[in-house]
Amino acid sequence: MARQPKITFIGAGSTVFMKNIVGDLLHRPALQAATIALMDINTERLAESEIVAGKIARSLQTRAKVETYTDQRRALEGADFVVVAFQIGGFEPCTVTDFEVPKVYGLRQTIADTLGVGGIMRGLRTVPHLWSICEDMLDVCPDAIMLQYVNPMAINTWAIAEKYPAIKQVGLCHSVQGTAFELARDLDIPVDEIRYRAAGINHMAFYLKFEHRQADGSYADLYPALLRGYREGRFPKPSHWNPRCPNKVRYEMLTRLGYFVTESSEHFAEYTPYFIKDGRDDLIEKYGIPLDEYPKRCVEQIERWKSQAQVFKDAETIDVKPSHEYASSIVNSVWTGEPSVIYGNVRNNGCITSLPDNCAAEVPCLVDDNGIQPTFIGALPPQLTALIRTNINVQELTVQALMTENREHIYHAAMMDPHTAAELDLEQIWSLTDDLLAAHHDWLPHWARTDGRERSVAS
Repeated sequence: MARQPKITFIGAGSTVFMKNIVGDLLHRPALQAATIALMDINTERLAESEIVAGKIARSLQTRAKVETYTDQRRALEGADFVVVAFQIGGFEPCTVTDFEVPKVYGLRQTIADTLGVGGIMRGLRTVPHLWSICEDMLDVCPDAIMLQYVNPMAINTWAIAEKYPAIKQVGLCHSVQGTAFELARDLDIPVDEIRYRAAGINHMAFYLKFEHRQADGSYADLYPALLRGYREGRFPKPSHWNPRCPNKVRYEMLTRLGYFVTESSEHFAEYTPYFIKDGRDDLIEKYGIPLDEYPKRCVEQIERWKSQAQVFKDAETIDVKPSHEYASSIVNSVWTGEPSVIYGNVRNNGCITSLPDNCAAEVPCLVDDNGIQPTFIGALPPQLTALIRTNINVQELTVQALMTENREHIYHAAMMDPHTAAELDLEQIWSLTDDLLAAHHDWLPHWARTDGRERSVAS
């Protein structure tokens, strides 16, 4: 019998996410005899995931084999694909810290997991563990492809490519395809009649083309309809996904930039200096900006996932519907040679000529048995390049801090963040960074730690 793929999950205690990916994988005929290796340090959650994965395999009548590990290196031995989904420090204490400490300085955030002071701190906590996975992969599965679902996505992808260029990796997000569904709903057009091309960086990629297939097979630009709907007050339509954030930020930026961004309004509001300002609650109200959205979402999600996991554990069989994640498409295409196209975060390497070669770009990628092949985009419109570079500055300095173990660059990264710089002066930024480093002490690499009394050399 032909060799079957081994797919290892690092952070498999995220039972609901694991269930979605495993369900997608085992829907593919070529993958139904795969080995699913689940790894997590939380034995209770790992046991729950094992039960759920086993029920999925039986419900779909597959021959998949499910294994569990608490040892990362053993789980990775002989893997062909490595799915990574974890959060260092968890919601409590680390996510709560990333919100509560900045609020003391009057710096309010919505998500704080990708950019800004929250994103910087999350990168410092996360990258060292991703690097440890890379080290183990080089030893026990050097040809495996890492499918990385961890935030801060761009910082992580950049840092892996910088230190471990031999690792085959792609950062995966669902914002491109997810936003296409949202806009299709606003336009009352079936999403399968829409053609798009997007590029940029994670959480700040833009649809360079967004078109509707006509009866004669030609395509019509949908941007005029989106602009008209927003100006007439018909768009955005209320969203069941997040009723606290009505998506006005992205539509407003469409009127200013001429292109629609693929990440949510709650994210985009804190990546720019325009929408969250001290003393300007009128802006918060006008654009429906959900301050402290991520902590609220985490609390709700944790409870929802607990109840869902219990339902899955108690059920005899599990009804598995395909998700919109890219993981199974990638695994299937690499394993069988059947081509697919996904949006992935990879080292730019000239794909977007107006952005640095070493940054992490989000571009369409062809996937087949040759692996993941990013496509050439060329130069972005100058206004998009300029805005994206403000985010790349923060990412680059955070990666430099990690690569050189130079704590000064953590402060420099915070200085360059558009939202932080718009709200705080230099002394406040330095002091806030000190406080965050002290609060996260136990979760940080040794070179970044401070007790709060040791200030940056430059200060």
